[in-house]
Amino acid sequence: MKLQVNDLLGADGDALLNYECTGITKESLHLPSPDFVDRVFMQSDRNPRVLVNLQRLFGHGRLQNTGYVSILPVDQGIEHSAGASFAPNPAYFDPENIVKLAIAGGCNAVASTFGVLGVVARSYAHKIPFIVKINHNELLTYPNTFDQIMFGRVQQAYDMGAAAVGATIYFGSVESSRQIVEVAEAFQKAHELGLATILWCYLRNSAFKADKDYHVAADLTGQANHLGVTLQADIIKQKLPENNGGYTALKCGKTSPLVYENLTSDHPIDLCRYQVANCYMGRSGLINSGGASAGAGDLAQAVRTAVINKRAGGMGLISGRKAFQRPMSEGVELLNAIQDVYLDPQITIA
Repeated sequence: MKLQVNDLLGADGDALLNYECTGITKESLHLPSPDFVDRVFMQSDRNPRVLVNLQRLFGHGRLQNTGYVSILPVDQGIEHSAGASFAPNPAYFDPENIVKLAIAGGCNAVASTFGVLGVVARSYAHKIPFIVKINHNELLTYPNTFDQIMFGRVQQAYDMGAAAVGATIYFGSVESSRQIVEVAEAFQKAHELGLATILWCYLRNSAFKADKDYHVAADLTGQANHLGVTLQADIIKQKLPENNGGYTALKCGKTSPLVYENLTSDHPIDLCRYQVANCYMGRSGLINSGGASAGAGDLAQAVRTAVINKRAGGMGLISGRKAFQRPMSEGVELLNAIQDVYLDPQITIA
């Protein structure tokens, strides 16, 4: 398996597979493992029903009982428009095919909207854990606005048999304070009902695009993660970091030079490790997003992201467009390739 991964990584293979982190060491992390719920969440204030649903997530699919997760997210029909999302493969206008892909692909769970999951709940809620995305940014308003608004109530997710709810906050946006309050209240209700919580900790502010796109800076996304775990998100979804130094470039907020001098480097695994550190050193799992589909290079890019996430101490990948914007058999192959990285004992923590 490692030879195949090395082939897909190309010239970056040695640098990614053999790197060892020294700034934040692996010994300081709470790493994914078969007993992660017992070892980490048992210490928390989560009630027994939350622990049951977390174990449902960890205990399903090809990665079952490893502590790692592979999730298929398909909320792009709202977030990016149905046409933009499903025109490359119109079969996925039908919600049943979304759930079928997650099952065939061996995923731990499927994450989607109230509508998608609700319309097939009686057929599939008992066959694969549902993660109901409770808020969205919709792009039909003209001119376009960028704001996450609630599309339903946590009780609806509970009633359809979901294992977890997901939500997005656009940290850094003018609307973020309201979103923080809404999501905090929703997550409290979710935990009360026994549902696990997953937070998409995204940055959104036009000022974050300067000489680089600092929406994917390790220091800024790391702080977004830290805000997310403060809201008691059990799992954090974040974009893979591509650069660093957002605080210093934008001259906003507060940081320490030690972040750049001691804790991180330019290496992608170090940048991702800083994201993990901000998730309470891995007590809340970090899953990185798979990103947009670029065509022929998707498989190699997905495997690269999985290697970085796993070796940094992350909990897995949540990859959608790379999987569903192609024939189902190819989508299954891509999802399985991601999972194979987490199943490979030779790919170790850096």
